Amino acid sequence: MRNPTSSRCLLAQVTLLGLAFFFPVTAAFPQPPSLAIFRSSCPLSMVPAQIADSAIGLYSRTPLIYSTPLSALVGKAVYLKLDALQSSGSFKDRGMAHLCGTLEKEGAQRLISSSGGNAGLAVATVGLRLGMSVSVIVPQTTKPMVIAKLESLGAKVTVHGENWNAADRLAREQVDADSTAKYVSPYDNPLLWTGHSTIVDEIVEELPLPVGAIVVSVGGGGLLCGILEGCARQGVSPKVVAAETEGASSFGQAWEKGEVVTLPGISSIATSLGATSVTPVSLERAKSHKGGFSSAICSDAEAIEACLRFAEDHRILVEPACGAGLAVAYSGRLRQEFLGDVEGPIVLEVCGGSGVSVDLLNQWKVQFEIVT
Repeated sequence: MRNPTSSRCLLAQVTLLGLAFFFPVTAAFPQPPSLAIFRSSCPLSMVPAQIADSAIGLYSRTPLIYSTPLSALVGKAVYLKLDALQSSGSFKDRGMAHLCGTLEKEGAQRLISSSGGNAGLAVATVGLRLGMSVSVIVPQTTKPMVIAKLESLGAKVTVHGENWNAADRLAREQVDADSTAKYVSPYDNPLLWTGHSTIVDEIVEELPLPVGAIVVSVGGGGLLCGILEGCARQGVSPKVVAAETEGASSFGQAWEKGEVVTLPGISSIATSLGATSVTPVSLERAKSHKGGFSSAICSDAEAIEACLRFAEDHRILVEPACGAGLAVAYSGRLRQEFLGDVEGPIVLEVCGGSGVSVDLLNQWKVQFEIVT
């Protein structure tokens, strides 16, 4: 019988040889980790996440690619975990597959969620595949294009409240009034976090040398909880950088104060980061993470510029919430502060987001007077 670990090692070696062929190493382009490192790191000892059987096939294993432009910019090997390629357009398919699959097994017939867009799209994408009815309550800040996408997937959409917290209250009220329904949080559920933790499983399996840092956007804290859960389960200790924008910095302010804070509102263009407070578990896990941990806060302009430059470099559109994480590499200010001391390859979680289009990017470029 073929040893799957040996196959993974061979695949990693072939991938690196291909990269070396297409991207010759020069002084300006840091080279990907050498084959010797991969050989010394194999075999792997993986501890995969235990997810619901029905979740299999409801989310995708996404590519982890070496970024030549960003590696040259940062001066270190940079890899991109492309969760923008999930069916719904964001990483949220992972957690929703596990959560919705579990609820379906428990007998739920209807799913009710509150969302600024991406979580709702993931619930609709996953829940409807399971044959369940899906209702999504979205705040007034939700982009019309996201509402149209939700409706095209077959979800019942209700627009309510000035921010996500108001929409969430209505979602919970509807669940209380329907015995066949289950509430689906966009970020605050351990089943979601375990689903999101599969990101780290895949990173460790495909890049089995010590990762220097993982950069992740943070809104309500669900993705961050998943990344930290995956690191703990796999026994790896990279530096974790949690990034958000100034007008949605509920995690950053909580991290600085040492306890959860509630923002008076969201004033950022990155509306998908629009939770006025984070799950307390994200703070607890960040504090107990064995590797280094940092909170990075960027401006809306830095997030938009990162989206634009990423589109030029990699031909992939992402929304400003994802741009916050990318800005840690693209912004000279943030790059020096948060990545300057990192040893080893850097992984940027490209979490994606569906609230973006070519027209919107161009509008934001003009609005923030960005020159690329």
